[in-house]
Amino acid sequence: MRVFSSSVGTKIIIGLSGLFLILYLLIHVGGNLLVFFGPRVFNAYAYNMEVRNPTLPILEIVILVGFLLHIYKTVSMYLSNKAARPVSYAKKAGAGYTSRKSFSSSTMIFGGLWLVIFLVIHVKAFRFSEEIPWPGGGRDLYRQEMAVFVNPLMTAFYVVSMLVVGSHLWHGASSAVQSLGLTHPRWTPLVLIAGKLLAVLVAGAFIVIAVWAYMHQAGQVQL
Repeated sequence: MRVFSSSVGTKIIIGLSGLFLILYLLIHVGGNLLVFFGPRVFNAYAYNMEVRNPTLPILEIVILVGFLLHIYKTVSMYLSNKAARPVSYAKKAGAGYTSRKSFSSSTMIFGGLWLVIFLVIHVKAFRFSEEIPWPGGGRDLYRQEMAVFVNPLMTAFYVVSMLVVGSHLWHGASSAVQSLGLTHPRWTPLVLIAGKLLAVLVAGAFIVIAVWAYMHQAGQVQL
């Protein structure tokens, strides 16, 4: 256990939990994209996931533990690094073209804290709010999602939050692989490109869903 409390162990845990959360995001965005196929398909997906899936409570606990572990270890490492250098640099400059430092890497901790706030609001809106029953069984998740995104402020909040997710993944995806020591001169550049592509696709997909839902609701009101 002492290994995992060390700086190297902390990076390994952050890397593993980060990759786990990336996998969860990919599954989550894949399911959410079914909203474009209409309420019948989307609510059938929700029914199979929530009612016919007996492992859901266990999966939710595992995902929650993954989030909490990732947050705890990331904040611990940030505070440890701050304590090791109590006086900040008098001047900050670029480290050259070989450096991976970017706006994304410099704002990881702040973006992470924003996402904690987002998760609380998101879970409240979709998991612990009043459910609308669906005649086919389960809840009408399609209608519930439309009800959330009819609010322009909520839609704007989701769009900004997904930009933060994209920024987090822009650096975090490849950093997680690096933290596990999985680097090689030949394929590391490909991992960096894949991480950036993943960030754009995941964040872009969530943003498109939110904006489409808002526009769809606006069109319904006009009709």
